Amino acid sequence: MRVDLSELASAFPDIRVGVVVASDLAVPAERSDELDRLIRERAAAVRAQWGGRELGDIPGIKVWRLAYKSFGIKSTRYRCSVERLVKNVLADREAPRINGFVDAYNAVSASHVFPIGADDLDRVVGDVVFRWSRPDDTFVDMAGGDDADPADAAPKPGEVVYADAEKVLCRRWNWRQDARSLVSPTSRRVVLTIQSLGVGDLDAALADVCDLIERFCAGRTAVTVADAREPVKELAGV
Repeated sequence: MRVDLSELASAFPDIRVGVVVASDLAVPAERSDELDRLIRERAAAVRAQWGGRELGDIPGIKVWRLAYKSFGIKSTRYRCSVERLVKNVLADREAPRINGFVDAYNAVSASHVFPIGADDLDRVVGDVVFRWSRPDDTFVDMAGGDDADPADAAPKPGEVVYADAEKVLCRRWNWRQDARSLVSPTSRRVVLTIQSLGVGDLDAALADVCDLIERFCAGRTAVTVADAREPVKELAGV
């Protein structure tokens, strides 16, 4: 199994993606008290660092706004995942409670200001690829119900997506995930990506997320990093 960035390498020469394969997981349905304290401490640190700044002036958010604009998204109707997280933290809203795995990586995402996403590896088919959308791409919005916009049923032409061999795993690069491969308490193997466009310390974020996975989900982790110079890599730990 490989990660492949080759379609985007020329358009985004600063692209760098860290992929964590986590195995032998025990994903808590709810975050522990220890993880809850850590999340609250991290939120306070984010507010101390970025409070009073416009979201678009935070380097780790600004770079993604520019990337989105480059493939036709010129408003803030569609915000990348890390922008939504940081926006909520700065507004002093409680971090979403999903499960122990997702809550932990969201804490890393907000702390390091990187988009992070994860999928149940047993529901992923073939390689994982960051690429341009294709006419036959399919997507099932994880929002579901009344929150799902019919206009978001399939990627638009020229949109960046994250996909496997069968489906789109995430639309608009890192906007929202597909419902078919979400990480749940039954997940035992997960593939997680941290995405960088040249801003921030990706290696520190990878070390941080691996530490939290091992602490709070009892998992083993293996890391692979691909970039524009080496855009195709075999994934360690699969």
